[in-house]
Amino acid sequence: MTEETMIVHTTIDAPAPTVFAVLADPANHAEIDGTGWVREPVDGERLTRTGQLFRIAMFHDNHPEGHYEMANKVIAFEPDRVIAWEPGQAGADGVVEYGGWTWHYALEPEGSDRTRVVLTYDWSAVPAQLREHIEFPPFPVEHLSNSLANLAKLAAG
Repeated sequence: MTEETMIVHTTIDAPAPTVFAVLADPANHAEIDGTGWVREPVDGERLTRTGQLFRIAMFHDNHPEGHYEMANKVIAFEPDRVIAWEPGQAGADGVVEYGGWTWHYALEPEGSDRTRVVLTYDWSAVPAQLREHIEFPPFPVEHLSNSLANLAKLAAG
């Protein structure tokens, strides 16, 4: 962990294409997430390209409305190797403003049936005015380890 990133890794007993397929389907994200904040996808589409937007229903006790929606932009997409996104929220005008944090998964095949996964949560680009309202990181590093354990169960199961 650095001052503005958390990085965890694990090896999953599944081939990289299987792990990538789990990550590229937002319907799995609630099961991967260990906080209980992520609910269900709003759009229902699999991730297929850089620049794609996908929306996720969320819930957090400390959010002013409880239920809210995140609009995520895919910022890296290399099938079976890398997938990453930057969360944001649409304003009243419908324009999405991004918060400056990213989720990045790097997959490295280990033989034909195992994959090393490196998960990086990076909040280095979060602006000062947002940091006044949200503490970063908003969860302990164990959340990322739990998330990878959940990913492993989905990919291997």
